Amino acid sequence: MAYVESLRVFTRVLELGSITSGGRDLRLTPAVASKRIKELEKRLGVRLFNRTTRSITPTEVGRVFYDEAKKVLETLDDAEAAVANYSDRPRGVIRVTAPLSVGRRIIAPLVPRFVEAFPDTQVQMRLSDRAVDLLNERLDVAFFVGTPKDSNLKLRKFVECDRVLCAAPEYLSRAGVPGSPDDLLSPSQNCLLLRYPRSPEYFWVLKTADGTRKLNVAGRFDADDSDVLTEWALGGHGIVNKPRFDVAHHLRAGRLVEVLPGSPPVPSMFGCLYPHRKLQDPKIRHFVDFMATESRKLLDTA
Repeated sequence: MAYVESLRVFTRVLELGSITSGGRDLRLTPAVASKRIKELEKRLGVRLFNRTTRSITPTEVGRVFYDEAKKVLETLDDAEAAVANYSDRPRGVIRVTAPLSVGRRIIAPLVPRFVEAFPDTQVQMRLSDRAVDLLNERLDVAFFVGTPKDSNLKLRKFVECDRVLCAAPEYLSRAGVPGSPDDLLSPSQNCLLLRYPRSPEYFWVLKTADGTRKLNVAGRFDADDSDVLTEWALGGHGIVNKPRFDVAHHLRAGRLVEVLPGSPPVPSMFGCLYPHRKLQDPKIRHFVDFMATESRKLLDTA
């Protein structure tokens, strides 16, 4: 097992570009990760990395070894998953990523309940509103709200999430209440946008009496964290486009007011992606099934 752990450390260090990052990803200290690399190099009798005080880069033989080590680890994972099918108790680590708001409000509250039901499992969560490469970052399940790009990953749709445009009462008193979708394009309105490199949300799509309408809305500031947009909206700084579950408590309390209820944003798909080969892994099947069922219950009460 020590050799397998060393292989895992080596591949993550190469993929993430540093011993610190590779070790952290595997819940190891930099000292332990460095020791694993040195043990592997000693066993193989070759140098896998060129090291300087500022960087670590794979040698030519390190790159060759990486390709083969990755195959070994994937084969080992598949073998363990196949054997796990003969057990009534799913076991092992599940590495999960989710957008910030979905992770905090839906997935995170359900994780302890899942682990309680399946005590031989561990769940490691990584929350980010940025797009995550599921395969390169060795993640098992990626939750999403929206329309994921076409990929070779397995898609599991949970539910359609209604979206809502909303703003604080003081903002609407100051900037005016939009009476039609075109009013959102007025210079007097400030639309709060979720933006990051390759972000899909540079526009809003609304449902109107004439069909869907794509609006290239603009604002004076944006962020790559959806919770920041909510805080700005609560502070009276603009109109935000959010899944209804994410702001339902603010709407009920009157801290935010729905804008253009007759022309709401088109709903967003809520679901998850995972590699096809994970279908044979019982812990992934149980986790996805559990999250699909329980998240729907949470959304129904939002």
